[in-house]
Amino acid sequence: MRTVFCVKFQTEMPGLDAPPWPGELGQRIFDNVSAEAWKHWEERQKMILNEYRVMPWQKEGQELIKAQLEQYFFGEGGGLPPGYQPKG
Repeated sequence: MRTVFCVKFQTEMPGLDAPPWPGELGQRIFDNVSAEAWKHWEERQKMILNEYRVMPWQKEGQELIKAQLEQYFFGEGGGLPPGYQPKG
């Protein structure tokens, strides 16, 4: 099993099986993000797409997700959309 030092959880954890995003960013994620942290990101990504009402196949959706993805793992953590209220 491949492990990485996860930037999100700050500990050694099982890594991803393949880069989850194209290019240099995908490789950086593959090298530094655990499979568990990626699962957390996938849930956040759904929320972002829903709150901003963008589709992942649209250029604006892809740009938004890429920016949020970089912030989530390698920046300040990525902020929540303005006015976001968790359900429940």
